[in-house]
Amino acid sequence: MSFADFKKRSHNNIDQLTKKMEEMNTKESFKDDRFWRPELDKSSNGFAIIRFLPAPDGDDLPWAKYYSHGFKGRGGWYIENSLTTIGQKDPVSEMNTELWNSGIESDKDIARQRKRRLHYVSNILIVSDPANPQNEGKVFLYKYGKKIFDKIQEAMQPEFEDEEAINPFDFWGGANFKLKVRKVAGFINYDKSEFESSSALFDGDDEQLETTWKTEYALSEFTDPSNFKSYDELKKRLNEVLGSDIREPAPDNTPTAETTNFDNREDSPSSSDVSTDTNEETDALSYFEKLANE
Repeated sequence: MSFADFKKRSHNNIDQLTKKMEEMNTKESFKDDRFWRPELDKSSNGFAIIRFLPAPDGDDLPWAKYYSHGFKGRGGWYIENSLTTIGQKDPVSEMNTELWNSGIESDKDIARQRKRRLHYVSNILIVSDPANPQNEGKVFLYKYGKKIFDKIQEAMQPEFEDEEAINPFDFWGGANFKLKVRKVAGFINYDKSEFESSSALFDGDDEQLETTWKTEYALSEFTDPSNFKSYDELKKRLNEVLGSDIREPAPDNTPTAETTNFDNREDSPSSSDVSTDTNEETDALSYFEKLANE
């Protein structure tokens, strides 16, 4: 290319770069395609039928469980997995312990805002996805919170004698799960979600079941210590976000972790369900009470 051609093209360079930037911003560059999440309509309602799958080959449990933190300070966002997941000390938990044990109610409010959030990850088969029918029949990872995990526990340990216990993760004795998503009081809610009657997946066809089982994703990565940042790295990032004053409030009009979707953020640990329900708040209070007694 001659310099004259280069000079001529440079006049349109800003338009070309702007177009490329727009493409990058809309492409969801950091989306993990292994994960599925229900698509919600304008009213934040959604519906799908999914099937929880058994533990993949090499894993003991059909779910992975981990904790994370997501909040904003003067220095930006802190979005990190918590070392408490793997039984190690975590700088945010230490900070929250200090705030909670101060006995000052405003400090407890700050600790609540920065509390760790509970996540579960399982393999699922999409039985019905009206918003995206191309997903049906495929295996994905699904991230969910305490509310849905409670429904799994209730299915395995029913409250009443006339209810039959089922293993939702079993190919033969499990059940489809009707995921019903609504927006209640500004928060995503799963209360109306429920399991169908027990039934064998694919009518118990071993060939299809084996193919599905071999398609599952390993869950061990979500609790593998090598995938967590070190205490010193997390402490450094926490200091960058909050500075020297751990009580410094976030900037005005800043969205909270409850209302922010971190899925496409470069510094997100992975696609994330950060919705909150009353059970999560109860879990957080129990956690802080435990810390206060230690």
